Amino acid sequence: MTVLTVREITASDHVEFIRGRRSASFLQTPAWGRVKSEWRRESVGWFRDGELVGAGLVLYRQLPKVRRYLAYLPEGPVLDWSDEDLAAWLTPMAAHLKAQGAFGIRMGPPVVTRRWDTATVKEGIADPAVRRLGDLPPTERSPEGARVVAQLTELGWRPPPEGGGFAAGQPRHVFQVPLAGRSEDDVLAGMNQLWRRNIKKAAKEGVEVSTGTDLEAFHELYVHTAQRDHFTPRPLSYFRTMVDALGAEDPDRIRLWFAHHEGTLVASTIAIRVGTHAWYSYGASSTEKREVRGSNAIQWQMIRDAIAAGADVYDLRGITETLDSDDPHVGLIQFKVGTGGEAVEYVGEWDLPLNRALYAAFDMYMRRRA
Repeated sequence: MTVLTVREITASDHVEFIRGRRSASFLQTPAWGRVKSEWRRESVGWFRDGELVGAGLVLYRQLPKVRRYLAYLPEGPVLDWSDEDLAAWLTPMAAHLKAQGAFGIRMGPPVVTRRWDTATVKEGIADPAVRRLGDLPPTERSPEGARVVAQLTELGWRPPPEGGGFAAGQPRHVFQVPLAGRSEDDVLAGMNQLWRRNIKKAAKEGVEVSTGTDLEAFHELYVHTAQRDHFTPRPLSYFRTMVDALGAEDPDRIRLWFAHHEGTLVASTIAIRVGTHAWYSYGASSTEKREVRGSNAIQWQMIRDAIAAGADVYDLRGITETLDSDDPHVGLIQFKVGTGGEAVEYVGEWDLPLNRALYAAFDMYMRRRA
């Protein structure tokens, strides 16, 4: 078999490679490197007989006072994870990144291990003996996911340290609504009665959903949401960079949505799409007028837009693994379960220390900052 080689590629070659695939994470697009401006970025490619067969966005986080870096590939790289010889892909990657000054590598293979359908998750939430998703028998187990985990372990990769300062950056568990081969009526019928009722109520109340460009209006409502729900909001400049970078790479990549009721903004969201994968990325809602169900209306319109665009999946992003009814995070899962989708577990993020002393020093530094 021809040996794979890894080298830096241009952003345009990277984008073309992504366009040639049905889907890839938006965190693996060159544009995302522009969003994460505090990191040094590089697009890398895998070549076989001169043909580009894999690509990845690498973000380099510098260790203080020395020119050594943690190389991070969020939800990537984009390669053939079904290959039974992952060493052929990962060994040249590690060599390239080490030559770039990396003391360690972190990546998040976009490979599913388990799925739980809506009915199973609902039963788990209702059962006081069930505390976590992992306590439930999955609806589906992925042989590919199990094989990838086994191979990574054999190759010396390991999950990040528990409670590390640079904790796992991307969610291992997400909630997704399958769209492939389904009509709007199919998806709506799969939602629970409360979701369908709220969508109908929003329409009856006259909630109007549209796309737009008023990022300041989104951010003002987002800050309001952060204060109400007790999380730290990102600054407006972050979203401005995000919209500009992703929009410049592809005009259909990112979209702002707004739900108004009688002229008042009641909900706003940011949607992202790469190929056939559509994401609900950020959301905000007003504390007032919650009874008009703007959040349900805007989600339904985003799902309809994803279906029209030919998306295979609508991804509501991260959920925690908890199913404990006393845990405040369970409310988020209950909201997403109403869409009739499925909880999905990925293999998670994995580390390969290239210099164990520097890797340990970096983790200690990040713990102190946390």
